[in-house]
Amino acid sequence: MRILFLGDVVGRSGRDAIVAHLPGLRARLAADLVVLNGENASHGFGLAPDMARSFLVAGADVVTLGNHAWDRKEIIPFLETEPRVIRPLNFPPGTPGRGHYEVVLADGRRALVVQAMGRLFMEALDDPFRGTQALLAPYRLGAGGVSAIVVDFHAEASSEKLSFAHSFDGRVSLVVGTHTHTPSADHQVLVGGTAYMTDAGMCGDYDSVIGMLKGPAALRFWRKVPGEKLAPAEGEATLCGCFVETDDATGLAKRIEPVRLGGRLSQVVPAS
Repeated sequence: MRILFLGDVVGRSGRDAIVAHLPGLRARLAADLVVLNGENASHGFGLAPDMARSFLVAGADVVTLGNHAWDRKEIIPFLETEPRVIRPLNFPPGTPGRGHYEVVLADGRRALVVQAMGRLFMEALDDPFRGTQALLAPYRLGAGGVSAIVVDFHAEASSEKLSFAHSFDGRVSLVVGTHTHTPSADHQVLVGGTAYMTDAGMCGDYDSVIGMLKGPAALRFWRKVPGEKLAPAEGEATLCGCFVETDDATGLAKRIEPVRLGGRLSQVVPAS
């Protein structure tokens, strides 16, 4: 299976880039499955239903959220009717929405997309390690089960992301980190066959402070007093993420490569 994962979409710049470039990028890579993180799409904070729909129309199969899941209140009833938009599985019981979605491809293959959220330097949620283990228990990866399992681990600390990935190495196809908005250079296939990248980066304007206007963001560090509200930078976005190819017999990764398209960063689009 050929999997494209794109990191946190930030503001209008990121949204416009997804709508403009995702259809062509999906076709260019012949991607079977596309997942993107949309939790910062609405002015940097949250996701509105119409934005989620535009990502699905552009070619995303699943949209994940994160710590800004509830910043747009309209998303709460939307999650009950649109299962392709998922939030972290380790929110407390009774939280709206779901933490996973099973995609059925046109050829009948199935892929499970999961999201969990870290706890180090983040909110005090339920244990993402045990929660993910419980969710995966009924699933078999590879022939006779799901062809691929993709996990978006939305977390701050690289140590927690690596620990999570090694814990599920060989049990899932891909563990990819989101949240820091900075693409890491450690993409690799772990010893058990799981593809890994500490952070996919963001789909947004990199002439910024993690997607937000430079001036107001930097001023907060100079003055340490409340200033003007942070707003997304609106220059040309770079689409950032990773591309993974798996073995359908095992569900494990054969390769992982970074993706960077448009904007300021050096361009990398894997050969199809």
